[in-house]
Amino acid sequence: MQDSNGNFHVLQETTEEKDLGIWTDPSLKFSVHIAYAVKKANQILGLIRRSFTFLDINLMKQLYTVMVRPHLEYGNVVWHPQFKKDLELLEGVQRRATKMVPGLHNLRYEERLRRMDLPSLLYRRLRGDVIETYKYLHGIYNINCSLFLSLSVRDSGVSTRGHSLKLQKRNYKSVLRANVLGYRIVNLWNSLPEDIVSDPTVNSLNGRFDRHCPHLRYSYNCEDFKF
Repeated sequence: MQDSNGNFHVLQETTEEKDLGIWTDPSLKFSVHIAYAVKKANQILGLIRRSFTFLDINLMKQLYTVMVRPHLEYGNVVWHPQFKKDLELLEGVQRRATKMVPGLHNLRYEERLRRMDLPSLLYRRLRGDVIETYKYLHGIYNINCSLFLSLSVRDSGVSTRGHSLKLQKRNYKSVLRANVLGYRIVNLWNSLPEDIVSDPTVNSLNGRFDRHCPHLRYSYNCEDFKF
C-alpha cells in the first residue's frame, strides 16, 4: 500500500479482525466471533456465581438479561450462526445461566425457560430478523433496501396468496449467501399474516409475533424453525 508521501508499506495478513465490535475471518463464517462472545458471557456468569450467595428466578433473570445476554446478541443480524456447533455454544450459555437458579437445576432446559419466562436465543434471533426486515420495508431505516430485500412483483389483475409485502425468492450458490438476512428471512416473512407485516409499530409487532408463534418461544430445536 502506498501512503500520501509515496512510501510503500506491506500490509500484514491476519486470520481474524474486529470491526464495529464483530470479529470476522477470511471465510466470513463468524465462528470466531461466536467463540469470543461465548467466552465473555461465561466469564460474566462466573462473576455472578462468585458474587451472589443467593439467586432466585427474578434476580437471576435480571442479571442475565442485563449483563450476559447482550454479549450473545450484539450484531447477530450480521453474524447469524450457520453451524450447529455455534448454535449449541450460544444456547449453552443460557443453559448454564438457568441452571444456576436453585430449584431449577434438575428440570429440562425448556421447562427452565418457561419458569423464568426466557425465550430461547434461537427464537430471539428469529424474532429479531422479523423486526429488522419490518424496519427496512417500512422505511424506519433511511436506506434503499431493494438490493437485499426485494419485494415480490405482482402482475396486474393476478391474485396471489399471502400478504402485501411478500419478498422475492432469489437463487444462491453458497451456504454463506443463504445465511444472509435477505435470503434466510424470505420463507418466514412470506408465511406471516398481513396483520403482523403491516403492523403500525415495532412494539405491537413484537407482541403480535409472540402470539403468532407461542409454540416456538421456548424451543431450541432447529427443526422447529424450518419454514
